Formats: sequence, structure tokens, C-alpha cells
Amino acid sequence: MMKYKGFVGVVEYDNESKVLSGEVAGTRAVIHFESTSAKKIEKEFQKSVDFYLESCEKRGKQPEKPFSGKFALRMSEELHRQAYLKAKSKTKSLNAWLVGLIERATKDVA
Repeated sequence: MMKYKGFVGVVEYDNESKVLSGEVAGTRAVIHFESTSAKKIEKEFQKSVDFYLESCEKRGKQPEKPFSGKFALRMSEELHRQAYLKAKSKTKSLNAWLVGLIERATKDVA
């Protein structure tokens, strides 16, 4: 996983074509990059992000932010109730309690 200007790039290796292929995660826009060299893949990621930002500027379009800090979560009514009660028992809002769980679960993610 790579980060650049607030964007996150995810790379996979295609063993058949011997190519590293990546895309920017978390956007509706398809921002793709690739390289045959592990040393060059990060530069290709950065060039793709820069090209996307320049394209948006030329068109007068606001670039899409990769992550807004908001997301919808669907669950059963019973699980929703249980989570709410658990949060209340910790004297937290449901949002604050869930954020705490996610922070603990992702603390070792780069």
C-alpha cells in the first residue's frame, strides 16, 4: 500500500504478464498504474495521481476525495440495538464506540 497526496495505491502482481498493476483505492474514478519494476511502481502511482489532479483542474472539476470520513453501515435491527446498548454501557455514543473499535482493529495498518 502506498500513500501520496491523500490517495492510497494498492498493487497486485500479475504472474502471467509479469507486471505490477495498481489502482487508487477509495475513489469512483478509475486511476490505474502499472510497471514491470518494483522500483518504479511508486513513481507510476504518483504520476497517475498527478495526472488525475491535473485533469480535474483542466476540466474545472473538483477532484474526488478518496475518503470522506463517513460511511454507511448496514446491520440487523437486533445487532444495531445491541451495539447501541454496549456503547451506552461504556458512556459513549454509538459512533464514538465504533470508531474506537475500528481504531484498535486497524492500529497496525500502514
